[in-house]
Amino acid sequence: MKLKLKNPIIFFDVESTGLNITKDRIIEISYVKVRPDGGEPEVRTYRVNPEMHIPQESTNVHHITDDDVKDAPTFRQIAQTLANVFEGCDIAGFNSNQFDIPILAQEMARAGVNIDFARRRFVDVQTIYHKKERRDLEAAYRFYCGKEMENHHSSACDAMTTYEVLMGQLDRYPDLQNDVDFLAEYSSHNNKVDLAGRFIYDEQQRPVFNFGKYKGQLVTDVLHRDPGYYAWMMQGDFAENTKQALTRIKLNMNK
Repeated sequence: MKLKLKNPIIFFDVESTGLNITKDRIIEISYVKVRPDGGEPEVRTYRVNPEMHIPQESTNVHHITDDDVKDAPTFRQIAQTLANVFEGCDIAGFNSNQFDIPILAQEMARAGVNIDFARRRFVDVQTIYHKKERRDLEAAYRFYCGKEMENHHSSACDAMTTYEVLMGQLDRYPDLQNDVDFLAEYSSHNNKVDLAGRFIYDEQQRPVFNFGKYKGQLVTDVLHRDPGYYAWMMQGDFAENTKQALTRIKLNMNK
């Protein structure tokens, strides 16, 4: 099966120093870029020097050590190259909406590179899988493709496996439309305002808090009642993309 594409789509996966989006760093990123006109997918892997120690518990998962990346470029050095690769592309991954995309956006912001995710369509293959079968990537590969993963927790392996799994999902489920707009909508848990999902849209398409003591309340109402909450979030341990979204909401209040 061939994906029906309006735009190029990138299947990507990252390995990192940990799971904290604001504090941890990418140490490996791999992508598979598929274009609407067909042809062989573009496949690339970058090792990245995170400029911090890789904890042993993380190395136990992806087997990447400090020595493995000590001579690799920093993310800042490859950020613009990656931004050019992602430009104009829809984006897909396995649990990418919850982790890979937010940490990539945070790294781009830290590097001072502007990458606009607002117009992209996000296809999270894990969400489709969990809605249909509710298992992990290794089981998904076995179930949909009849294969065993040979290098699990390698970002290159995970990215290509995710691409193959989506092909298998489209083959298996006739109700899944071979259309990125449909797949992005289907694999979305909710209508997120920011990539980390700290704010979501309600049924009237108004931003509401999706965490903390104001969860479920309109962001504009909270900022009116508790203007200090804006400053608290801007100084807090939140992703840059989340802070930017909050600032946009605040500025629109004054229009």
